[in-house]
This record gives sequence, C-alpha cells and structure tokens, in this order.
Amino acid sequence: MRLSFATWNVNSVRLRMPQIQAFLAQTEIDILCLQEIKCQEHEFPYDAFRALGFEHIHVAGQKGWHGVAIVSKVPFESGDLLPFCRRGEARAQAIRVDNVDIWNFYIPAGGDVPDRTTNDKFDHKLEFYERLCTHLAQRNRDHPLLICGDLNIAPGEFDVWSHRQMLRVVSHTPLEIEAFGNFMACGDFHDPFRVAYPEPQKIFTWWSYRASDYRASNRGLRLDHVLLNPALMARVANLTAKIHDDVRGWTQPSDHVPAQVTFEI
Repeated sequence: MRLSFATWNVNSVRLRMPQIQAFLAQTEIDILCLQEIKCQEHEFPYDAFRALGFEHIHVAGQKGWHGVAIVSKVPFESGDLLPFCRRGEARAQAIRVDNVDIWNFYIPAGGDVPDRTTNDKFDHKLEFYERLCTHLAQRNRDHPLLICGDLNIAPGEFDVWSHRQMLRVVSHTPLEIEAFGNFMACGDFHDPFRVAYPEPQKIFTWWSYRASDYRASNRGLRLDHVLLNPALMARVANLTAKIHDDVRGWTQPSDHVPAQVTFEI
C-alpha cells in the first residue's frame, strides 16, 4: 500500500480553499491533515473536498479559532479525543489507517513571553508537550504511529533563520528546544525531512506575513513536522519527504506551507 501524506496549517480552511484545491490538483495526496481550520464542524467545506476525491473526513472544529481536520481518499477509523490540551480546545485528533495510528496536532503557539510563571499561554504549550510525553510512555511502542501537524517549535539550529537571535523568541527558546527533544526521545521518532534535507541546509515551513517578499527576507521557521515511530519505520519502504515552499508565494497564501511524506507499507 502506497500512501502520500501531507500536513498543512491553512490558517482558515474556508478562506484558503482555492489554494488547497490548487495544491491537491497538482500534487498526489492520499491523506491531508489540516490545522487552524478556524471553523466549526458544520461549517467545514465537506463538498469541496469530496469533489476532489476525499470522501473520508474527520473534523474537530471550534468557533473562530484553532481546529484540526483530516481528509482522506482511503478509509480510516476515527480515534478517541486525545487528552493533551488542558483547555479542551480543538487541537488534536486521531485516526487509524491499515493499523497505523495518525495523530494530527495544532500545538499552542505559546504567546510572546517565554516564561511559564508569567505567561499562561507558554505554560499551556509546554504542558501539552509534557502530557504528550506521559501518554507516549504508557502507549504500546510496538504499535505504528505517525505524528504530524503544526507543532509550533523549530527545534534545530538549521530550522530557524538565525539560531542566535531566535533563542530569545518563542518557538526556538531553550525551554522549547528541550521540550521538543524530550518529546522526540519519548517516541524515539524518525524525522524524514532531515534525511531529505540534511543539515546544515536550512528548511522552513513558515514565513511571517510581515515580509513583503518571503524569499528575499527568508526569515522562516520549521514549525510543521511529520514524525514516524520505530514500529512504523519497520513497516515502511521508499520513504521520501518534500516541503512545498513555493505555495507560500501563491495569491493570498497561508503563512505555512504543506509538508509531504510518501512511503509504502
């Protein structure tokens, strides 16, 4: 079974539907995980995705904010609500395809101040990672797992435009880098993008709207990830990964771009 899989923070699924349709028309995708859809379940554009061949849809929506969704050409089983967000926001969902668990996350951004005691948003973000690690420690490690989404941390020196300057900015602070490292260790995850784009090559999936020309400034961050645990890696072959950074230059784009992996099970 061949699966082509992408994750994309679309920053409003209804607003960004023309870009999504264009991307799916030119890219062979079987499963698309979306974050920050910014709509409730009944507002989701089901018909538009079904017209593109994505008959199987799972939405965890919320009025005006957050929200995640999975659209798929292949059947899946919907999983239980994942208990990682203490506020009960629509930030996590789970499905199972061919006995592979897929978890789709929109982890909190964390606000502007990297201090857990004075900034509840930052504490919320780190607690999300802590709860995730606790859950992974209790989970059956022999069961295949793929985690994807906007994880809102750029973990490596070459995942940010300036390691030195970004160490003081939420998304790449030492506390977040440590949290992401603990998370990777908890699941013993494989990062296919660092195989496809070896260090010291810089790779980004997000660019601020503040730059009039994102390529000229190129002050990006790699906030979006697809990670595979060892049980899944043991089942896959011909694994490839690609970041579609050209999408950031389209008309009225999201500030994030799709990240795609393809493999055979």
